[in-house]
Amino acid sequence: MGGLLAEMPVHQIVLFVLFAAFAALVTEIIVGIAAMHSGWFPAFAVTLISLIIGLILGFPPIALALLTGYTAATGPAFADLGYDFRTGYLLRKGSTLEQELYGRKLQLKSALIGFGVAIVMVTLFANNFFAQDLVPPVDRTYAVTIESGLSGNVALMLLLWAIPGAIIQFIGGSKRQMGILLATGLLITNPIAGWAVLVGILIRVTVIKLRGKEAENTMFTMAAGFIAGDALYSFFSSIWKAR
Repeated sequence: MGGLLAEMPVHQIVLFVLFAAFAALVTEIIVGIAAMHSGWFPAFAVTLISLIIGLILGFPPIALALLTGYTAATGPAFADLGYDFRTGYLLRKGSTLEQELYGRKLQLKSALIGFGVAIVMVTLFANNFFAQDLVPPVDRTYAVTIESGLSGNVALMLLLWAIPGAIIQFIGGSKRQMGILLATGLLITNPIAGWAVLVGILIRVTVIKLRGKEAENTMFTMAAGFIAGDALYSFFSSIWKAR
């Protein structure tokens, strides 16, 4: 559909479909593995790489926008499912094969219900969110990249900044995703988010030094409470604004 909307010739539509499928599968694996190692979604990084390759292949702007959305959606979905299924596996550790299969079936049903709810919510509130300019910062990066294309020094700048990013990632190790975390920090416009992370790390280091490793479970529970509270507030405040 993206190829037809962009009025591409048949051979380019075929290339577009094949590349979109390939990009989605590859980014799912990369994002999923990174999420398992670090708990972090490098979705915007691999999506940007897919976008740049799409530019090199000569896809028009409409097709590139659809490709970006499609690729960006598949990676986090895979990582989320990985989290959910892995959590269920850890909870059922030591259970029989029948219990394991039954648990997986229930988790799959829950995931499908979640997909259904997500589709309804996006249908109801997407336009309202866009009208309020509630757009993730990285989306502006994608838009500027598509608008600029490979003209001027955009491609050169991307290549140059990829070098220190790769070095930072190498120093941090594959399980720490340091390069991705740094890039995320550069995209977030609210400095208090960075301070909040630093305070959290300081609290963690202090508690472990004072109370030892056994305090980790308590911190995990506390972190879960913070995440739940943050999610509930964000959800209901967004609903209130969108009403």
